[in-house]
Amino acid sequence: MKYDEFIGHVQQRARLASRGEAERATAATLTTLGERLAGGEPLDLGSQLPRELQDNLVVGLGQREDFSLDEFFSRVSEREGTPLPDAVHHARAVVSVLMEAVSRGEVGDVLDQLPADWRPLFQGSEGEMRAA
Repeated sequence: MKYDEFIGHVQQRARLASRGEAERATAATLTTLGERLAGGEPLDLGSQLPRELQDNLVVGLGQREDFSLDEFFSRVSEREGTPLPDAVHHARAVVSVLMEAVSRGEVGDVLDQLPADWRPLFQGSEGEMRAA
């Protein structure tokens, strides 16, 4: 998936008014997800994304932080500069596009590093794991 396509999907799914808002939501979500992943996983995940998105994932490479899903959403909200309910909606849109942009195996690798309470973030609209 190309960068413009990725951002366009985020803008559409999150119902954002502008491309800039979609770019902010994407950067906030990917940066925060990258902080939660260990080892080379941010690099592995980023290798399947457009070049413009890779830097977001590797900002804190090698400095994995252990935080909850609620803290994830809080950090996305702060980075994006939006109220928490909006940031939750935006992050879910970004992750849904992310799951389409990378292989099922890579989504599985990401899920292997996250506690069970993160799984709802990676669920499809029917409530089934897209990576399963």
